[in-house]
Amino acid sequence: MWHDNETTIDYLNFGVVADACASLLRRAGGAPISIGVSGGWGAGKSSLVQMIASRLKEADKAAGAASSGAGAIAGDEAKQNTYVVVTFNPWLYQDFESARSALLQIVGDEVLRLAEKDPSLLKKAKRLWQRINLLRLAHLGGEAAVTITTGIPVGPIGKAIGKVVGLMSSAGEEEESDDEKEEGVELSSLGGLIKPGQPLSLPNEIHAFRVALEKLLDELKVTLVVFVDDLDRCLPKTAISTLESIRLLLFIKRTAFVIAADNEFIRGAVKVHFEGTGITSDIATNYFDKLIQVPLHVPRLGVNEAKAYLVLLLLQRATEDGQYSSENFEAAKASISSRLRQSWKGETITAEFLYGLVGSDQELVKLMDLAQGLASLMFQATAVSANPRLMKRFLNTVFLRSALAEPQGIELDIPSLAKWHLLERCDETLANDLAAMVNSENDGRVEILQLAEAAVEVGDTLKPPFKDDAFTREWLNLAPLLGASDLRALLHLSRDTATRDFGDDNMTPESRELRDTLKVATSGHAELTALIVKVGQAQAEIAMTKAWQSNASSRTWKAAKEVFMLIEVCKTFPELGKKAALLLNQGPLKDIGPGIIPPLSRQSWATETLNSWHEANEVQKATRNAINAPLKKGI
Repeated sequence: MWHDNETTIDYLNFGVVADACASLLRRAGGAPISIGVSGGWGAGKSSLVQMIASRLKEADKAAGAASSGAGAIAGDEAKQNTYVVVTFNPWLYQDFESARSALLQIVGDEVLRLAEKDPSLLKKAKRLWQRINLLRLAHLGGEAAVTITTGIPVGPIGKAIGKVVGLMSSAGEEEESDDEKEEGVELSSLGGLIKPGQPLSLPNEIHAFRVALEKLLDELKVTLVVFVDDLDRCLPKTAISTLESIRLLLFIKRTAFVIAADNEFIRGAVKVHFEGTGITSDIATNYFDKLIQVPLHVPRLGVNEAKAYLVLLLLQRATEDGQYSSENFEAAKASISSRLRQSWKGETITAEFLYGLVGSDQELVKLMDLAQGLASLMFQATAVSANPRLMKRFLNTVFLRSALAEPQGIELDIPSLAKWHLLERCDETLANDLAAMVNSENDGRVEILQLAEAAVEVGDTLKPPFKDDAFTREWLNLAPLLGASDLRALLHLSRDTATRDFGDDNMTPESRELRDTLKVATSGHAELTALIVKVGQAQAEIAMTKAWQSNASSRTWKAAKEVFMLIEVCKTFPELGKKAALLLNQGPLKDIGPGIIPPLSRQSWATETLNSWHEANEVQKATRNAINAPLKKGI
């Protein structure tokens, strides 16, 4: 199975973007910078963020090694700026702690860690951490906020603030130096941050916190790079709280922020936050834009990239199964990456290129063919839109079904499972319509599917229930063809998406009796009507459908008696007219004769079908005249 976690392994050719972003962060030279990584759900934002962080760490390590080897360089020139990467996921703190407080605390903890080897810097780091706690308490409101803003303990919470925050000065603590008496509150009591009876100015304290953090980072010779991920998984309140805390830290020297979020989600969160203020979409957009200096969009996958991604996922699986060597897989990754980088020159992922990766192994060749066919369809289908996460989940489902097949004695190859699951994912209505036509009597084969495949091969128009569009045509043409295959095994393995019936197990004895009666009935009678009423609408629909399918081989589409079963059931249950019309629409237009028109013209549920036949050029003139006759008479 492919895990749905972020990764630094580049299957999507994001490495070029990650390199550019890491270079941008290094070139900032300690100047504050904020980068927004935007992309929809599952587009690969988290993986891109991980790649950027990995590049930054690698560059920092290389710079450190170069510095240690330059022994002749002395003084400030030998000092290298270190990039310290901190990752913050506000989604993890949702409903547990304010995301704003959590981010400040994580920053404070990291600064403490960096300063722990230098007693002088450690003392300043602890003071910074105290300021963070002060701001966190002020954010709580109530007695804590009143105590902090007035300097007078209020209530039990106010009296316990010193102990809660850990700011009480212990006996014998050294007096703070002059450079510790920064702008903001005086450092005299409650750990030096609150002076009894003197109100605290939060704007001044925020400014003092920023100044203290900037000085400390400069002395540590580090640039703090904060990666904020999964912001678009949060509730609007948490998302806005995180952005507000980021705003508190933004534009401090030696800080950088990389914020991964879906722009559409942020706009929505801002609107929810400011609900009732009449905020417009433009203002909501500007809110996020003011936090971001460099907007970076996750590259959208084209057919070429989708193909490469599917190929690498399939080859990864083959490598883990021992079907493909690790050396070949590494070579394939490098070769595909190189080809994608040259795609602007027309270097596409062709069939010949893929066959060259796998050699003569026919099972792997089939997988390469599958990736090529799926990539185009997954790019076209709005249900997938070449989304990396959805493609990965798609393959997980396919291989899970394959694993379930073996213990049940079912022999199905991956391409067949993938083709059917693609239809379930992208056109559930058609998948359900085809599934309803599968039964034991026709050995699991669906005649209209085979006819549709033949129509695509010669370029004929597709008839309902198939849509005559590019996706359906390409799906029908995707190997392997399924029209002549027994689909019962496929449907059995896809029970997670719908209730599948390919026998008579879900039919009552009365329903089976009705099915057999409808297959031979040519006229109505009281006993037949009573039986239809007795079985009920649900069972009557199954019986009607199975009777219609059973007579498919003998149906000429010319005799009125052939449509009697549909008319008789719909007289009792008019709600089944839509199903009856769908069955009628399967008719081969060139074979439809005028004889079945009179009884159908009296059924309201058949009107739309008759109109479509009347407009079709393939329908013979006599049939069109028969359809037109009731219209002239005003029937």
